[in-house]
Amino acid sequence: MSEISFDDFLKVDVRVGTVLRAEPYPEARKPAIKLWIDFGAEIGEKKTSAQITAHYDPEGLVGRQVLAVVNFPLRQIGKFMSEVLVLGMPDEKGDIVLVGPDQNVPVGGRLH
Repeated sequence: MSEISFDDFLKVDVRVGTVLRAEPYPEARKPAIKLWIDFGAEIGEKKTSAQITAHYDPEGLVGRQVLAVVNFPLRQIGKFMSEVLVLGMPDEKGDIVLVGPDQNVPVGGRLH
């Protein structure tokens, strides 16, 4: 494992957002869900695609708070442009479980 400095860590802008809308993304190479996430007044609404279909369906994601890196460059995922990277951890099968606060917090809050 390589070490990073605290200044390196501070460059990664991880924020909390609330999922406003979610849709299946059947055109993706691997099963995915498109997400539109509200990060508050400073950042606004951003969209992404996430390979989280093993544990989530689109309807159940609306209203959920998630953590995402908001300062990555845009990334083309098929015909969809991803603006943020939603964070998750693999379960014992390697399927992604989303990371989020265990209590509601103000949207746009930065990870400390």
